[in-house]
Amino acid sequence: MTSLRDVPPELRAELTAAGLDLDHVWDTIARALAEDLPDGDLGDPTSSSTVPLDARGEAVFAAREPGVVAGLGVAAVTFFMLGADAVVSDRLPDGTRVAKGDVVMRVTGLTQRMLVAERTALNLACHLSGIATATAQWVEALEGSPTRVLDTRKTLPGLRALQKYAVRCGGGVNHRTSLQDMAMVKDNHVIAAGGVVPALAAIRAAHPGLPVEVEVTTLDQLDDLLALPEPPERILLDNMTDELMSDAVRRTAGRVPLEASGGITLERAARIGATGVDFVSVGALTHSVVVFDLGMDLSA
Repeated sequence: MTSLRDVPPELRAELTAAGLDLDHVWDTIARALAEDLPDGDLGDPTSSSTVPLDARGEAVFAAREPGVVAGLGVAAVTFFMLGADAVVSDRLPDGTRVAKGDVVMRVTGLTQRMLVAERTALNLACHLSGIATATAQWVEALEGSPTRVLDTRKTLPGLRALQKYAVRCGGGVNHRTSLQDMAMVKDNHVIAAGGVVPALAAIRAAHPGLPVEVEVTTLDQLDDLLALPEPPERILLDNMTDELMSDAVRRTAGRVPLEASGGITLERAARIGATGVDFVSVGALTHSVVVFDLGMDLSA
């Protein structure tokens, strides 16, 4: 395999500008390729038996359904990693809405190496495009309301940064990336601390300056937090009905951003937006999203 230096500088700059860590992207792809090439040999018995070593070709990536693409630049890195002597062209920007049949990227290079790279490139691009497409559906459903869709930490191990990138490509907003970005008081913390107010006080005493979000399940808990001189930076309304969320918005009157969570479905999105909450968090964007159907075909 090659090194990051073999990735074109413009692609490296693009990924960095998108908020991705190049070493992490490289390591993620390397781990994926190692699943296909466990002994470290770049050879694929099928491709090496059917394709001459020096044969060159063009691989065309196309959408097989409508949606939003993401991860095409990440997928392109796979071909450079495998030394396919690749030239990438006609690559659509991540976040582009596409129709069935649209060409999203072309790669020319050594055919054997491109075929070895195919599954890893597609696995990444299909998964990330699935996230972007699902996120865009939420953005569309919330259009006209003040509510923005958030991801969660319910991500696949090792893929969080790429999955959250795909959410941004779909028009969504990232929630905290790690446990240390923001303290989040959930029901178990409330039970252990003896209430929402003691839990908030304990975190602020131990970690001054750290943003805190507190989950509430009742309007009484909300009122307790709003009565404080310094309420938390965000309040999460957990498993509340649309009517309770509307009441929570009226009581809060813009003092603290409100986030809806629990029992959230796309069919309910418009009603949640109509309550006026600031955010809705959707774990399904990352933990169980359906992949987007992209295909790679060699030109005849």
